[in-house]
Amino acid sequence: MLKAKAALFCLGFLSVGLTSIPVKAAEKIFFSYGPLMFPLKVESLEIFAQDGTINDDLAFYLNRVSPEKREAFREALTKKVEIDPVLVSRFFNTKMGESMLMRLGKVITLEGGINGGYALRGAIVQASFEPEGLKLLNILKKFPTNLQFQGELIAGAATETETLILATETIVKEMRNWTIAEAESNPPVDFANLPDLRQPGPYQVEKQVWQLTDASRERSFYVDVYVPQGVSAERLPVIVFSHGLSSRPEDYSDGLNHLASYGYVIAAPQHVGSDIIYLKEMFQGYHRDIFDGNEFINRPLDISFVIDELARRNQTEFAGKLDLENVGVAGHSFGGYTALAIAGATIDFDYLQQACDRVYGGLNVALLLECRALELPRDNYQFRDDRVQVVLAANPVNRFIFGQTGISKIDIPTILYSGSDDPAAPPALEQALPFAWLTVPDKYWVLVEGQAHVNFTKLDGGIQQSIDNMTRLSLPSQELIGDYVNATSLAFLQVHLAGNEDYRPYLQSAYAEYLSQNQTFKLSFITNASSEILKETIEDFKREHDRTGIE
Repeated sequence: MLKAKAALFCLGFLSVGLTSIPVKAAEKIFFSYGPLMFPLKVESLEIFAQDGTINDDLAFYLNRVSPEKREAFREALTKKVEIDPVLVSRFFNTKMGESMLMRLGKVITLEGGINGGYALRGAIVQASFEPEGLKLLNILKKFPTNLQFQGELIAGAATETETLILATETIVKEMRNWTIAEAESNPPVDFANLPDLRQPGPYQVEKQVWQLTDASRERSFYVDVYVPQGVSAERLPVIVFSHGLSSRPEDYSDGLNHLASYGYVIAAPQHVGSDIIYLKEMFQGYHRDIFDGNEFINRPLDISFVIDELARRNQTEFAGKLDLENVGVAGHSFGGYTALAIAGATIDFDYLQQACDRVYGGLNVALLLECRALELPRDNYQFRDDRVQVVLAANPVNRFIFGQTGISKIDIPTILYSGSDDPAAPPALEQALPFAWLTVPDKYWVLVEGQAHVNFTKLDGGIQQSIDNMTRLSLPSQELIGDYVNATSLAFLQVHLAGNEDYRPYLQSAYAEYLSQNQTFKLSFITNASSEILKETIEDFKREHDRTGIE
């Protein structure tokens, strides 16, 4: 029975691993575990997919499986993935796509154990060109030879995945407990009688678009600049914002407008080697990869160049009011890396190499991005800009590229944001330990329940429709997420960048509890006060599960 379950899991792993990634037929699939080898004819899967018939060959694997799971597996075999075959081909020719294939190819090999990555690429691409479309069964039929599932590796991947899920559930649960505990120790505040930070500020905002060229790098890009109107203050606080991978500055306009309405000048540059334009050009055949590997260097340099440009324009366009010795930098995802790098975090190549060499490292999407930094010359990169005095990083991709050595070099107030349902930068992998590693006393970690890395309202219509059609997918509204992020980020910036102590009462766990009242999706908010118990929880989890997944 155990062997049958293991083999069935192998089939399920293939259905998820291949159909979610977007010649001679294989006749048999072999399931190996140590010296044991169990065959299954591909023809048996075809018969089962057609009418649900379970022949003697397949009965060994499915007889003890519930009817519901059988039907789910049958659906997985025949479910069509709507995707452009040319895009499939080009993605799997990128370095990240190839890395995914070669990692998967260690688990799904040619008969005899040879890495099946390139064979998988050919099978997936060919299947996507078929009239029936990209289906798991078609991929199996297009595989050029018999294939073999490496049962020990698959079992390890299953255990690693379960551990990651449990680690995430543990973090989310404990974050709520720590938030409540901190809130109980906070001084009482009647937030209902204080200004509502979720509402827009008093200033109208004018958006400008600047076209800049950094001649030293031969790099031209635009900058969205949000300028509050009619501010009488002698000094205007400044924030520079870094967008995520394959996105654009305008995708974040709602939140940037909100901050600008409170008197902040916001500059959000385009990162030309890793924005949506670059991605589209890659799919059109103009680039080899999803993003330029030099973006690990160019992105922080873009931020410093924008601050330089603000200084050049300060007298003529801002009457000398810009406070450019106390700049805030914020970023999302890859932009989170950018913001932390400009705040002083340094790349730890040795730590990153160890993480990238891990057998199951590919289960963390963020790590696949971070591993591309290994293409850089191993220099001691220093991106710290002393004009930057606070940092805000949302869903940051950062854990393995910086490590404890790199993160601990940040010496300015820092706030991290996470989403409990983030598949791209899971909080248990990408934010928990980085928060613990921060040595600054003014550090905060905010976790939004249900937030899934991206703003779905900014996605193209096809993806949005797919999200809407997933009836079992329950996500908080973008309005609620925006309220949580706008209110807490404004409080953080007002206290630590603008020096306005009137906002200090908002910058505590009790405010998160106030914002979360009557909400299904809660907001967790912890400070340095919970740092030690976080470290203890992580260590306890690692000892209990004897795993290295969150080390």
